Amino acid sequence: MTKLKKFFVTTPIYYINDVPHIGHAYATFAADILYRYYKLLGENTFLLTGSDENSQKTIAAAEKKNLPVEKYAEQMAGTWQETWKKLGIADGAFGFVRTTNKVHESFVQDVFQKIYDAGFIEKGTYKGLYCIGHEAFINESDLDEGGLCPDHKTKPQELKEKNYFFKLKDFEAKLKNFYQQNPGFIQPEERRNEVLSFVDQGLENISISREKAKWGIKVPFDESQRIYVWFDALLSYYSGTDKELWPADVHIIGKDILRFHAVIWPAMLMAAGLPLPKRVFAHGFFTIDGQKISKSLGNAIDPLAIADEYGVDALRYFLFKEIPFGSDGDFSFERLKEVYNADLANGLGNLVARVAKLCDTVGLEATKPTKGGFNSAYKKAIENLKFQEVLTLIWSEITKIDRQIDQAKPWELIKKDEQAAKELLTELVDKLTSIAELLHPFLPQTSKKILSQFSGKIKSGEPLFPRK
Repeated sequence: MTKLKKFFVTTPIYYINDVPHIGHAYATFAADILYRYYKLLGENTFLLTGSDENSQKTIAAAEKKNLPVEKYAEQMAGTWQETWKKLGIADGAFGFVRTTNKVHESFVQDVFQKIYDAGFIEKGTYKGLYCIGHEAFINESDLDEGGLCPDHKTKPQELKEKNYFFKLKDFEAKLKNFYQQNPGFIQPEERRNEVLSFVDQGLENISISREKAKWGIKVPFDESQRIYVWFDALLSYYSGTDKELWPADVHIIGKDILRFHAVIWPAMLMAAGLPLPKRVFAHGFFTIDGQKISKSLGNAIDPLAIADEYGVDALRYFLFKEIPFGSDGDFSFERLKEVYNADLANGLGNLVARVAKLCDTVGLEATKPTKGGFNSAYKKAIENLKFQEVLTLIWSEITKIDRQIDQAKPWELIKKDEQAAKELLTELVDKLTSIAELLHPFLPQTSKKILSQFSGKIKSGEPLFPRK
């Protein structure tokens, strides 16, 4: 038997100190779009997400809930999995890795030992600033004028610890060579340029363990140390999947964690002798009133609440129609309602209703649609994660069908020549089912509804998108 091509996409491995917000849903929806597209191409497709549990944030959140940290982590991991199921991610067939899982713990310790044995880990003393929000050591130059982390608006801790260090500096030349040979590894181009500039300034060895941490995976040869949460979490992409699917084809991440994924992560894999992923794509941030959406800032938006009011597909459409993937954008409930009514209720929804009613009038029975497939412009855009471009292409086809109906006036043709009207309506149905196929990666529920309505004897039905 011929082995299927594979496509493996990951989201970030999310912190579980609170419930998912719309920024998490944005990244996960993007992974789901790719998952569905490549699945339609017949590839062996896998989407991995998960929970990053070995952080100080988890301990703090558990203490607030007055729960043992293990119990809290278990409950929150369940909440995150349930959220992705409710939002239809991979139709519930996604992979979910927990960093407290014993398989993951063993894998992390094995890799840590392997890198140590290869001579790329050494013990030293770290003195500097630590941002709990980022779970990362940061430089004074990264702070705002008030000495706060610009993202979390908190003052970093001053730490001095004996830690194990990863010799990242040893991989400076290897990383530069890798970036040159793999120009598509970091996307979009703006983020690639940021990483190249960062590496050109010179890399420093980084701390990869914590001396005083009480939660996390122990260093295999030194039980007084816990493996730094980022080193641990980055390896979950590997530990959480069947090794036959590795390397990942696309890592979708937020731009705030780009250096971890585009610099530290590939260097770690090089040190361990493991294959590198093919692409890291960093998306931008949402803002509300000019501020990044963040749990720590208290302005997070619940994606399930929006999905309950507008539907999951409407949320998916708005996010990727409104914001070019990879860029920053602003979220507005007023704008969501405006786009919903204009593009979905009065646009696609009205078109489907018009055609279905006309077909119902003449008793048209649809033949089984032939799959039209994806044209080159669609394929190029979606494979380069230019999701806004793809939706623009689809809606241009919707506009063309609307224009054709207005010009042909099938409601008048029915009275003059019913057979000619049926032929016209059959053509329109074929075009709508082709659009439904193109829509599937983006609006999977809507796509299924359209295909179902235009199969067999066509009847008018409930509106796809009731006006708000």
